[in-house]
Amino acid sequence: MSGSLNDDSFHQDLQPQANHGSDYLSHQLQPPPPPRRPRGFAATAAAMGPTSTTAAATGGKAKREREKEKERTKLRERHRRAITSRILAGLRQYGNFPLPARADMNDVLAALAREAGWVVETDGTTYRHSTPPSQSQGAAFPVRSGVSPISSGSFKGCSIKAALDCQPSVLRIDESLSPASLDSVVITERDAKNEKHTASSPLHAAHCLEDQLIQDIHSRENESQFRGTPYVPVYVMLATGIINNFCQLIDPDGVRQELSHLQSLNVDGVIVDCWWGIVEAWNPQKYVWSGYRDLFNIIREFKLKVQVVMAFHACGGTESEDAFIKLPQWVLEIGKDNPDIFFTDREGRRNKDCLSWGIDKERVLRGRTGIEVYFDFMRSFHTEFNDLFAEGLVSAIEVGLGASGELKYPSFSERMGWRYPGIGEFQCYDKYLQQSLRKAAGLRGHSFWARGPDNAGQYNSRPHESGFFCERGDYDSYYGRFFLQWYAQTLIYHVDNVLSLASLVFEETNFIVKIPAVYWWYKTSSHAAELTAGFYNPSNQDGYSPVFDVLKKHSVIVKLVCCGMPVAGQEEGDALADPESLNWQILNSAWDRGLTVAGENSPSCFDRDGYMRIIDMAKPRSDPDRHHFSFFAYRQPSALIQGAVCFPELNYFIKCMHGEIEGDLVPS
Repeated sequence: MSGSLNDDSFHQDLQPQANHGSDYLSHQLQPPPPPRRPRGFAATAAAMGPTSTTAAATGGKAKREREKEKERTKLRERHRRAITSRILAGLRQYGNFPLPARADMNDVLAALAREAGWVVETDGTTYRHSTPPSQSQGAAFPVRSGVSPISSGSFKGCSIKAALDCQPSVLRIDESLSPASLDSVVITERDAKNEKHTASSPLHAAHCLEDQLIQDIHSRENESQFRGTPYVPVYVMLATGIINNFCQLIDPDGVRQELSHLQSLNVDGVIVDCWWGIVEAWNPQKYVWSGYRDLFNIIREFKLKVQVVMAFHACGGTESEDAFIKLPQWVLEIGKDNPDIFFTDREGRRNKDCLSWGIDKERVLRGRTGIEVYFDFMRSFHTEFNDLFAEGLVSAIEVGLGASGELKYPSFSERMGWRYPGIGEFQCYDKYLQQSLRKAAGLRGHSFWARGPDNAGQYNSRPHESGFFCERGDYDSYYGRFFLQWYAQTLIYHVDNVLSLASLVFEETNFIVKIPAVYWWYKTSSHAAELTAGFYNPSNQDGYSPVFDVLKKHSVIVKLVCCGMPVAGQEEGDALADPESLNWQILNSAWDRGLTVAGENSPSCFDRDGYMRIIDMAKPRSDPDRHHFSFFAYRQPSALIQGAVCFPELNYFIKCMHGEIEGDLVPS
């Protein structure tokens, strides 16, 4: 009822207004028009609310600041390149080199190299004249007006690029370059000062020269930081092929020449591989040491220290190795009748790089066990060269404990088709290791675990392609943890057995054990490549501590293979690799246990940046405990006498390791 009255009164109130202003009334009764739909940034702001709108406004301001910073960066870049173009112009104008009008950086480098006494062929091949070392090292680099002299000692047998890296800055750079001259640069050749070049060629060439100069500046900053740091001895590994398969020294004069070069670089000693496959090649316990005796006599002439490697593995047969040394022939003959003495993969393929650890205590080698064969070899060496120990010539013995002389299973054999960054395969399918696995499974109460993983992929698989190594894969199941612990423990037992006998032979001699750098797939949860190599080191485990506990028991020097870069042709992201993190995990684990640590570079030749990474690792400046390497083993790509090693780079590296940077390498 009240609703009706209200409606009537409502109509009565409206009637007078209808009589006097119907247009106004109709306008008031119309519904308001819908609001305009916001678009673009306004729509986003409306949906986000007032708080988000404020944040978006702040973000817009930050975006404008970033745009301004980009413009400033572009301007600085153009300014920087113009300055380096003037450097290039100065080299042409004041150096008085016969360069073509549109010469690029290669022409400039070739002219500098020829002026320094080098021969540069048309295809870019660069080498020195065959002059006596004393003359070549004393040759000065003539520099004309406007430059400072370059140290003669900085051109010892190196390419011109490395020489530029080693020399101090040779030009004074005018910093007052105006922005108006940024887009084009006038390059003067000899006396023709009106000839102009386009900006593209000189800027590109100047950019290359600038990279070299910046590298030189950074190196100069690092030199002062390493002066006075702990002295780290440097040992150079001699080439594998200097002793042939009949244990004869191939080129005594060449060895003397190489040792003379090394002595001029102030290296502390050399590393010699004593190959089991050469010394005991034909008959068991018939050792031939004649070639090594000749080699050690020559080394004695130069008064260099020697580290000797007991090499119980095979070498060569791949593109990355320049010599081929097999296991002893009599061992291979045994292997024909009993192939289970070799490591075996899941498909039954035998790996003849080294003997299986399953025969360490099995008398299958003409009445001897595996570790007895190693013991007899080491005892024969000590007996033959007892005089070297008495003189103090032998500073340490490195004991080979697996493939490539490193402490690992041969899971990454190139002969089996493995290529980086494959995860490798488990090497536990010979009958002796299978017996050990069955025994371990029985003791655990799960006899059905006495098998290797059937979903671990192939040599070149990726972790995500296998059910065992993928994220939340079987590697972290109850069975997976059992298998990986047994696999790693077998490696540890082998280390303990061999080092226990080695300590009986070399009582007061330092032992060295080489630890591999299996850094690919380190950023994954499973660390698949480390697992197949024998290190139970997934993201939720520390696989190196149990190994180092055993090495601590035998007072071993841990030698880490330092990989500062991934394999050539591969990106770290392709393999989720992290060499630096792996290196520091190993170093910290070893130093925490009081172990002495040394280093060795990977087979690839390093440039200046690579050397600096190694030096930073050898002498970590931020370590409050002042840890550092006890020595460094330099692996050369080939013999030094073949000119493959850049002497200024190696000389610079050795001086930084010694903490003794000469005056001609330090800017005044």
